Amino acid sequence: MAPIPPTVEARFRSLFADRPVILAPMEDVTDPVFRKLCREHGAGLCVTEFVNVEGLLRGCKTAARKITLEPHDTPTAIQIYGSDATRLAEAARVAEAAQPVYLDINCGCWVPKISSRGAGAGWLREPDSMVTMAKMVVEAVALPVTVKTRIGWGPESHMPIVDLARRLEDAGVRALTIHCRTAKMGHSGDADWSWAQKAREKVSIPVIVNGDVRTADDARRALESTGCEGVMIGRRAIEHPWVFDECRALLDRGEVVAPPSALDRITLCREHLLANVAARGELHGVQCTRRHLSGYLKGIHGAAALRQKLNTTDSLARCLEVLDEAEARVRRGEPATTDRLLTRSEILARRLSADA
Repeated sequence: MAPIPPTVEARFRSLFADRPVILAPMEDVTDPVFRKLCREHGAGLCVTEFVNVEGLLRGCKTAARKITLEPHDTPTAIQIYGSDATRLAEAARVAEAAQPVYLDINCGCWVPKISSRGAGAGWLREPDSMVTMAKMVVEAVALPVTVKTRIGWGPESHMPIVDLARRLEDAGVRALTIHCRTAKMGHSGDADWSWAQKAREKVSIPVIVNGDVRTADDARRALESTGCEGVMIGRRAIEHPWVFDECRALLDRGEVVAPPSALDRITLCREHLLANVAARGELHGVQCTRRHLSGYLKGIHGAAALRQKLNTTDSLARCLEVLDEAEARVRRGEPATTDRLLTRSEILARRLSADA
């Protein structure tokens, strides 16, 4: 096992000193732009999009982009996934050179195209192999290695996470993130945080609870009921990154903060849009921002028509014009837009006109 330098060890331990609220790894979402945005809104720790080890070892540009960390992009962990233990260990060495705060192994992705090939949550079908793989990765690098997993593969009656947590600790894994559903459940049903508590009682390493944490009160209850050292938020952050500030206010000061105003929401749309375009180019930047609009603009008068305007143009200039108009109306105390929703035929006509 490669020794972990004392400074790296100390930094890793410090990450869990104040029960961090962590941005979960989400494919094509938790890129550097979104990590920066969430960090500015209170995320104490971020994890990259998951990185395919085969792509990383082949020198794939996408994989290389995902592990590239700028000096300000910290604290950030790199998450890798794959179905071959040897290749995971080799890829861990490559990712280590990017200097993340730690390396995380994805053993929780339930999506069939990943898990059916033995990667992600597919490891849960063979817990012995999963432990052996984790040990190989731990021994390959001089960084802390963590694992993100689910409570079991399924059915719900068979959940190996409690014994597995102990075995992974014995293999040298330094922390566990437990999404409290089985792989077979996907995103359906309710996450059962009690499994994180049961695992936490069997290990001395930090355990992070994940699943159905949508509000600051959810985060508080999840931490209090499980005794875990941190909480991870995924899907809620896509639509409401303010959740991190809300969690920190409640956890640190017992305060319930006011929800974002209409101006706050429009401002965030503009900032995220500009940052995405700067990082990805105009077309991709405009289009990839759309997945956030439903949540960002929620509650604004005329939000549906406003979203429709933004969703039917690929022009940065036009998007900024729409947002500026909406902001001006809000400042005057009017609905963000009074436009009616377009019909499908009208939307298609607009797109054809833009392509002409």
